[in-house]
Amino acid sequence: MTNLEKANYIAGEWVGSDDLTENRNPSDLDDLVGLYARASAQQTHDAIASAKAALPSWSGASPQLRAEILERVGVELLARREELGALLSREEGKIISEGIGEVTRAAQLFKFYAQEALRVEGLAIASIRPGVRVEVRNEPVGVVGLITPWNFPIAIPAWKIAPALAFGNTVVFKPADLTPACGWALAEILSRSGLPAGVFNLVMGRGSVVGDVIAKSPDVNAVSFTGSEATGRGIRTIVAERGGKIQQEMGGKSPLVVLDDANLENAIDCAIGGSVISTGQRCTSNTRIIATPGIYDSLAEGMAARARKLVVGNALDPASQIGPVVDERQLSTNLRYIGIADGEGAERLCGGEVLDRPQRGFYLSPAVYANCTNDMVHVREEIFGPVVSVLKAADYDEALAIANDSDLGLSSGICTTSLKYSEDFKTRSTSGMVFVNLPTAGVDYHVPFGGRKASSYGPREQGRAAREFFTTSKTAYTNPL
Repeated sequence: MTNLEKANYIAGEWVGSDDLTENRNPSDLDDLVGLYARASAQQTHDAIASAKAALPSWSGASPQLRAEILERVGVELLARREELGALLSREEGKIISEGIGEVTRAAQLFKFYAQEALRVEGLAIASIRPGVRVEVRNEPVGVVGLITPWNFPIAIPAWKIAPALAFGNTVVFKPADLTPACGWALAEILSRSGLPAGVFNLVMGRGSVVGDVIAKSPDVNAVSFTGSEATGRGIRTIVAERGGKIQQEMGGKSPLVVLDDANLENAIDCAIGGSVISTGQRCTSNTRIIATPGIYDSLAEGMAARARKLVVGNALDPASQIGPVVDERQLSTNLRYIGIADGEGAERLCGGEVLDRPQRGFYLSPAVYANCTNDMVHVREEIFGPVVSVLKAADYDEALAIANDSDLGLSSGICTTSLKYSEDFKTRSTSGMVFVNLPTAGVDYHVPFGGRKASSYGPREQGRAAREFFTTSKTAYTNPL
């Protein structure tokens, strides 16, 4: 095995494979990030068996031990944030500042859950029967399968792995086949953290092989999945039919309402910063901008002017403000939706063009569309690219109705100086997260993350809410004779 070849991590050992996938830099296709071993179905079964065997001792381990291990991981991530941030930018295409920021977030998550591991909670309450004591305990759910996406290749794994371990579960982790480098780097840190063999396992590879085994295995007690809605539905059906526990985040088409009284510059910041930045590859992106008549024209023009000035370039170039699209397939998807938008009669104010750069890569200029309606295909479906649509609403009530008229409900936002409308929007928006005078795409790690409708299924992620998924409740009655 060469230095470029990276193996899976199963039962405390690095396990290779003859099936390797090339990981190339979307900013520079001549740059080979590495060769990553794709796990076979049997290797995935081995990882699950390893996690099952390690569960009794790890679930009974001292909270202090768990805390120390998670803290150790967080400290190393923080110390190596520039190195690992550059790796993230090379494999996924985020600009370097965002890559470093994401690694920093992963470190913060491990450090947060190190403390949560020490907050062992339960209830001791009076029984309705005299002399009987009642306790409610939160115990580990068991072996958990974690399936993560390519757009946040270290932060999303961190916000699943850290709470899973903190609450005494054992882990089988499958990163996205498109972006395995960050998942492997995180696994390598975990392999040196003091975790007993089998507590954490890395199985890279195809969803149709690795993900399928994880979903179907009766020895996997719970599955946490972030990815597309179509894949999520299939996994949910499989896991539910065998009685497993399921948690899913599956995308969004987030609206941002902009009222006449909004601060125009802030609204432009929110509209562009929450949509096309990060190449639009965020499930929380506010790609539906719904403006009232008094601000509509100036907002649309301002968004287009701002988008034209954004520097699209190599993710490792500090001058770049937007990196490349993650791969050729996603670029083709983006271009297909741009063609749909043009055909639907939306007015393309700027962008939507493939760009030439000194290095071969998947570069696309951010597209701003005006005169859109909520029944257009490109407005209703998640594109996952730097494409943003501006719609007009007669007033606040119509804007709210348009915002809520979606099959997805991850996040939503409003730009206004009116306390009345901001409070009403927070109450009546049918999304799981609401933002006032902020882009919808920035979230904190210590509070719940999740949506409504088809965006999410099962308990929330992040913060203390993660305890609900990663633990199971037990009620114990005692008659002290």
